[in-house]
Amino acid sequence: QIKVANLALDRARRLVEVGYDVIILLDSVTRLARALNMSITTSGRSLSGGFDPAALYPAKKFLGAARNCEEGGSLTIVGTALIGTESRMDDLIYEELKGTGNMEIHLDRKFADRRIFPAIDAEKSGTRHEELLFDKEMMNKVNTLRRMLNLLNGEERLIALTEKLSKTGSNQEFLDSLSRGA
Repeated sequence: QIKVANLALDRARRLVEVGYDVIILLDSVTRLARALNMSITTSGRSLSGGFDPAALYPAKKFLGAARNCEEGGSLTIVGTALIGTESRMDDLIYEELKGTGNMEIHLDRKFADRRIFPAIDAEKSGTRHEELLFDKEMMNKVNTLRRMLNLLNGEERLIALTEKLSKTGSNQEFLDSLSRGA
């Protein structure tokens, strides 16, 4: 698993260097970190669940390879993480690596079990520094949306959001409809 992940990353980097936009889908970063933990020479230290902290560095380096190049080309890495498995090691890996990315999308098994898709927990999901993505007016609309959604419970929130989104053709139209009360 480690060798294949590194080969994929090396290939992706070469493609970015010649101007391509590349996406790596990593399922899962937890399993990669576990494999790294098994393969490295022990550092003599151990974290919760028997995890060697030296195994975190290569996993963080892998995720940190994502970038947008000025000369053209970009590398996006989308990685899944196992949480809620009752494994202290999985929780530790998630907590240590979650700051590496700039966006988190939390899926909720309860929604998926009820066949409510996409099974996204909108309250826990988001991006860091979203204020850099929007102008001031748009950011105000996004904040209004978040406040409105937080008035509802998880399932109501997801149903209301997906129903409203399905009735509009773009994000702009969707956010504009909130201020009109449509």
